[in-house]
Amino acid sequence: MGQGMDLYWRDNLLCPTEAEYIDMVSNKTGGLFRLAVRMMTVCGSNDVDVIKLVNLLGIFFQIRDDYMNIKSEKYSENKGFFEDITEGKFSFPVIHSIKHSENYNQLISKFFIIKLTLLKALPLIENSIVVINVDIMRQKTRDENVKHYAANLVLKSGSFVYTEQYLANLESEIRKEIDCLGGNQNLSLIVDYLSINNKSSI
Repeated sequence: MGQGMDLYWRDNLLCPTEAEYIDMVSNKTGGLFRLAVRMMTVCGSNDVDVIKLVNLLGIFFQIRDDYMNIKSEKYSENKGFFEDITEGKFSFPVIHSIKHSENYNQLISKFFIIKLTLLKALPLIENSIVVINVDIMRQKTRDENVKHYAANLVLKSGSFVYTEQYLANLESEIRKEIDCLGGNQNLSLIVDYLSINNKSSI
């Protein structure tokens, strides 16, 4: 269900609301987490309800992944920079930028300027500036310059700061839930590592 909504938004260029995105993530990433937990509980004797914690972890993991895909040099080296733009998917920071920025339409519908380098086919317009009527999201571009331009739009809209704050709040909820369940040192260490405040993991 979650994956289907993700693809539907992508293929129809429909930007979801934040609430719709969180619901999708809960059914996508969170669904995988819940499945893993349920498989473990079948083999165990512990009947503690950890679904709330698992749901929080699923949302945290996906939004952090969205953030890292744009902001982390380590992530870019391993998986590529801003691959969500290449796939045409609406990530958490992009959704916020589209919904809260005067420049939103540069991501989904506006004339924007790109630099063409056509060495052999059209030498007369080599390195010329051309206006193209194609929105960035629909392009599914691999052009690093266009992706960096899109990332700068997200930055200017304050969406990175908003995402960091959202992740910090989720992290706080996760830690409280771990404590409510009696505490778990290993799980807390994982949260420490994934924390947005842990610059060594970014």
